Amino acid sequence: VQLQASGGGLVQPGGSLRLSCAASGSIFRVDHMAWYRQAPGKQRDFVATISSGGGTTYADSVKGRFTISRDNAKNTVYLQMNSLKPEDTAVYYCKAAVATASYRRPDDYWGQGTLVTVSS
Repeated sequence: VQLQASGGGLVQPGGSLRLSCAASGSIFRVDHMAWYRQAPGKQRDFVATISSGGGTTYADSVKGRFTISRDNAKNTVYLQMNSLKPEDTAVYYCKAAVATASYRRPDDYWGQGTLVTVSS
């Protein structure tokens, strides 16, 4: 199973970006999907998660600005980021809980990360 993240880049404060992360490989079922971020010199922090049924949870720091969504047919999760701030600068990682067969419990897989820089 591989997760490929994309969509990062340089954006000015107040701007928007949309991240995507597609899961591929030997997939039977994708359960929850999530985004985390890691700023330079800091630990990796939770940003948002979405269940297979569409239920969402957000970190307080991004509530009202970020929206997580998914396309189950494409095994893809998105993160729409609006009103970006310099403190949102980080490498953003996606994570997915994937079952590779009907009889297997899901395991967590991570994407490679995509850099988001918010700066004027």
